[in-house]
Amino acid sequence: MLLFCIFFCLPFFRSTRMQSLQVDSVQRWMEDLRHMTEVECMCVLQAKPIGVEEDSQQGELIVASGVGAGDHVARNNLQTLLRRALVVSTELGKMFQRLEKGRWQRVHSTAVRANCHVRSLVHEYSAARSTPPEMQKRLLTRSCICPSLKKVFKCLSFLQVLIKQIESSDSIHTIGSAISNLLSLTQDGPQLCSIIAKEGAVVALFKICRQDRFRDLYAHALRTVASICCVEEGINQLDKVDGILCLADILTDESSVEAARAEAAAVVAQITSPHHTSTQHLASFLESMHDIVTALIKLCESASCGEVFLLASAALANITFFDSMACEILLQLNAIQILLQACKDRQRVDTPYSKDQVVTILANLSVLEQCASEVLQEQGVERLLLLLGEKPSSSSPSEGAACERVQQKAAVTLARLSRDPDVAQTAIQLKAVPRLIELCRSPTERNNSDSVLVACLAALRRLAAGCPDSIEAADHQQLIKPRLVDSFLLCSNMEESFV
Repeated sequence: MLLFCIFFCLPFFRSTRMQSLQVDSVQRWMEDLRHMTEVECMCVLQAKPIGVEEDSQQGELIVASGVGAGDHVARNNLQTLLRRALVVSTELGKMFQRLEKGRWQRVHSTAVRANCHVRSLVHEYSAARSTPPEMQKRLLTRSCICPSLKKVFKCLSFLQVLIKQIESSDSIHTIGSAISNLLSLTQDGPQLCSIIAKEGAVVALFKICRQDRFRDLYAHALRTVASICCVEEGINQLDKVDGILCLADILTDESSVEAARAEAAAVVAQITSPHHTSTQHLASFLESMHDIVTALIKLCESASCGEVFLLASAALANITFFDSMACEILLQLNAIQILLQACKDRQRVDTPYSKDQVVTILANLSVLEQCASEVLQEQGVERLLLLLGEKPSSSSPSEGAACERVQQKAAVTLARLSRDPDVAQTAIQLKAVPRLIELCRSPTERNNSDSVLVACLAALRRLAAGCPDSIEAADHQQLIKPRLVDSFLLCSNMEESFV
């Protein structure tokens, strides 16, 4: 693990390096700064074991502890390796930047330089430590940049062929096969998705989705669009071709099959994700928002399986975050009734991920005053208390995180709705207070989540403000009377043992 050892040891040996070089410190810093480009990326790209058969100690770089000429030589060798590693990092960074910008003529020269530096790095490592010839050969082979570059060019050439097939072919089979291959390419990471978008894939796919003769390919094409739109460039391309209008047409077209509408919902969920920093595309989205929201809540109501419901509800959850008008539209469309009824249907809401979307929508709707009466009418308080008890069915970290989000948002929704005296009274009658206290006092009940703790404390205080008699004196003294931060610190430290 040559490069891993080099970068792992870099901070540790910095002080030794500075002590051994009899040069001005500022000058040394200026020299190093030229090469310090995204060293962390190098760790990710190159920190892979050479093989499993070598002794792990062979990959370690050991500097002798003794003082003398040998120690001085070892330090010099290490300094050379560190310097060379930074140069490799710089060249790779330049190469990927030029790939993204399409500067193909300069990519080759950069790759050649990087390849030479990597070879020099291997030779310098051999000088720093005696390495068996077989391992030297393997290092040279595995660290060579040119094969990777050839793979990149081959991938780009293949990509251009696929896009051309999608744009020009009249064969459903040929286009479907090209879309499948394109979808596979999108799974190789955001950098490639950005290149795919720049090459015109989003434009070509929406061209398919606007032709009735290719209706059978809508779902497949939209799934690929959703994958590409994980990057800003994909969303920008979608906006340029009025992709949102196309999505609205498919969602509102009753003749569209459920699979196509579900994948259209997936694209909506992707482009409205709060994780995206750019919001320019949302301006055109607002023009079609009423139609899209209406179609999505209908899809939630008629969903034939959990996956379809998850995609539609996820899109709705994201939409309610960035515009309050969406919440008002959903209330007019009886969304609370539809969503709470869906929670009783195991065929539609069958995982914590789906429940997370439902409770997110309810939390955002609960800021509106008229929401409380509808929640009461649909026995929504009972559902919120059930969601407060959500637990993972497996040891999956993602499922555990989803359950934490469900608990947190259920408590937030309850706290907001409890501004209404009738909701607060109903919650107290349904034993909400003991459950909230249990979540506050028992870290295991909330999966040791601080966010769940804060939400439960807020909900408990809201209920106590309206009905002080519902809280026992001891609980009031610890969970209600102190400042929120003091109660939080008290509850968050309850898992510690002082024995």
